[in-house]
Amino acid sequence: MPTVLDGTAIAAAIKQEVAEDVRALAAHGVRPGLAAVLVGNVPASEIYVRSKVQTCADLGLYSDLITPPGTVTTEEMLDVVAALNARDDIDGILIQLPLPKQVETKVLLDAVLPEKDVDGFHPVNAGRLQAGRPALAPCTPAGVIEILKRSHIPISGQHAVIVGRSDIVGKPAAMLLLNENATVTICHSKTRDLGAMTRQADILVAAIGRPGFITADMVKPGTTIIDVGINRLTTREEVDRFFAGDARREATFLRRGSTLVGDVHPKAFEIAGAYTPVPGGVGPLTIAMLMANTVRAAKMRRGL
Repeated sequence: MPTVLDGTAIAAAIKQEVAEDVRALAAHGVRPGLAAVLVGNVPASEIYVRSKVQTCADLGLYSDLITPPGTVTTEEMLDVVAALNARDDIDGILIQLPLPKQVETKVLLDAVLPEKDVDGFHPVNAGRLQAGRPALAPCTPAGVIEILKRSHIPISGQHAVIVGRSDIVGKPAAMLLLNENATVTICHSKTRDLGAMTRQADILVAAIGRPGFITADMVKPGTTIIDVGINRLTTREEVDRFFAGDARREATFLRRGSTLVGDVHPKAFEIAGAYTPVPGGVGPLTIAMLMANTVRAAKMRRGL
């Protein structure tokens, strides 16, 4: 039977470590602070940001929720970022995406000071990550590394294949795995004979944003599968395609009107050596690593 990699338990352990760090920093008169910028009224974003703010409170971090209107301009948002850059009580700045169409996202993200860029999106942090220097890494890829390490899955010398080349997950995950001495192959939608590539993987990271895209015939038996995808299924046909005969998923779908599937078809997990489930795998690590990045930023800014 494959090993299920419990992201929820790993996230809880990281949060406990963050809380201990926060208490230790208090002895130096430091309370790490996170500013979350939530533009407009996007229900999914509101839920996600408020959970981040609540987690800050649970772990002892200071948080400030900034809520500009949905009509805000790029120039007005740059003023918001400049004010947060100047605040000494703010160690991390989180700008919740997506932003309204009239706001230039890249311009705004580049305006965040690299030392306060707890999402790890700034080109300076991307460059530091590529150079193997201390950097604030994007939260989801950093969470992938934590899952592997804390589950005692070897990385050094292993062949890691990443499906997806986004700046948020695929590329930084490749850099982090390279820094851990894995041999890394990045694949994407234009890769020829994708299955020939994925079947070589000792560690397979699926981050392509397509439900059940990685099928069992694309997986080498015994591989470790890290499924980063979160896709919501809302029709009976979709649920039956991936979870026919699964009573638990059936119950979830009937109760909520939807259920989640990753970028890996559930049948592929049956031949894996270990895998992250969806939900309960990589997802919980994202907020945990955001908290860890905020504490790390607080230390780095003060030379602690």
